[in-house]
Amino acid sequence: MKAIHAGKIIDNSRFSSFHFSIIFWCFFIILMDGYDVVIYGSVVPSLIEEWNISSVTAGAIGSYTAAGTAVGAVFFGLLADKLGRKNVILLCTVLFSLFTALSAFSAGPTIFTVFRVIAGLGLGGVMPNVIALSTEYAPKKIRAAMVSFIFCGYSIGAIAAALFSKSILPSLGWQPVFWIAGLPLLLIPFIARSLPESASFLLAKGKEEKLRETLQRIDPEIRMDDRTSFEKPEPARKGLPLVKLFEKKRAISTIMFWISCFSCFVLIYAMNTWLPQLMIDAGYSLSSSLVFVAMMNVGAIVGTVVFGRLADKWGFKKVMVPLYIVGAIALASIGLTQKLILAYLLIGMIGAASVGVQNISNAFVSQYYPPSMRSTGIGAAMAFGRVGGIFAPTFVGVLLTLNMSPQVNFTVIAMAAVLGGVSILFVQEKHAYYNRESESHKGDTERKEVV
Repeated sequence: MKAIHAGKIIDNSRFSSFHFSIIFWCFFIILMDGYDVVIYGSVVPSLIEEWNISSVTAGAIGSYTAAGTAVGAVFFGLLADKLGRKNVILLCTVLFSLFTALSAFSAGPTIFTVFRVIAGLGLGGVMPNVIALSTEYAPKKIRAAMVSFIFCGYSIGAIAAALFSKSILPSLGWQPVFWIAGLPLLLIPFIARSLPESASFLLAKGKEEKLRETLQRIDPEIRMDDRTSFEKPEPARKGLPLVKLFEKKRAISTIMFWISCFSCFVLIYAMNTWLPQLMIDAGYSLSSSLVFVAMMNVGAIVGTVVFGRLADKWGFKKVMVPLYIVGAIALASIGLTQKLILAYLLIGMIGAASVGVQNISNAFVSQYYPPSMRSTGIGAAMAFGRVGGIFAPTFVGVLLTLNMSPQVNFTVIAMAAVLGGVSILFVQEKHAYYNRESESHKGDTERKEVV
């Protein structure tokens, strides 16, 4: 019997309830991830007042949390190759949910920061593995759109954080906002039952029976039994997984992905941590400023859904570079207007050019590398990006102490979008895995990456 290529079955599959289940649970996990990240920015004005801390200290707390996410992205990205992506997703979800909920019981900034850093480990680890798992099981024709849509959950969570904070803070204080983050703990059994394990991981570990069950969930018409064999991946070469990201002429693109991710996270963490305070400084009330957070993430959703689909048709670079430039212009312009509708529109554009671009970038990076090194590639890019997340909250906190105009503050932050656009221009798509795979199919011989 001819050996079956699991990847081809997945690539050519039609959208089914199996894919819907992956989208639903991955969307929910990323929704709670987004909620967790944004609630801190929503309560910063309250914490500054209650604990009598400076803007620099408040920014440092955000930076420490981002440092935890950077460590989590690398550590859990590598651990997924040993334990499986599904198991790591479950572990990370428990981490960020539990310790975010526990943060509500903090009596001061020190223990609050400790809990936030531990939660950050889970936040950093869950995202690259959700990207890798959803990329692996998405049909090829809708892969970028499916992954990008899942990451709309981040923006839905951010909107929920802003709206809950707006309604809860005045009457109940900031603590209940954090309690809500514990919801995933109640749903872990359902997530564990519904999510599949990575096909490449099952094959590498010799769990062919489990792989057959998964493939038949994808396509019930496939005829398989105990005698069915699968094409084996070539054995991995020894060496540091991170070093392999620079092989096969991928070095320049790997560095450019890291810079782009850094730029995106500067924008995301600067806005998520400080947008309410920046808008208050620009003359808006706290309530209105929280609405701006919601509008930014509405823009992120629209940008992800619309431009994620266009990326499948036109290519990633033709979509991401213009979005970055539009975001830079919108950021530089936000301080020039006092018209509320125009301000909402500009904030929405910023959302599309920060969270939206990062969501599309997740799909880009995940498809650029071979399946066996996807978690490492995404984890490394996002870990470097989290350095931007570490840098941004403290940097903007210091920026605010200089008492410059809101326009100058926004223009300085906009420089990150320019850097991101330039970096994506230098990504070399000709060395991407999906292009090499296409070339090998033309020759009727599939070339396997030695990883």
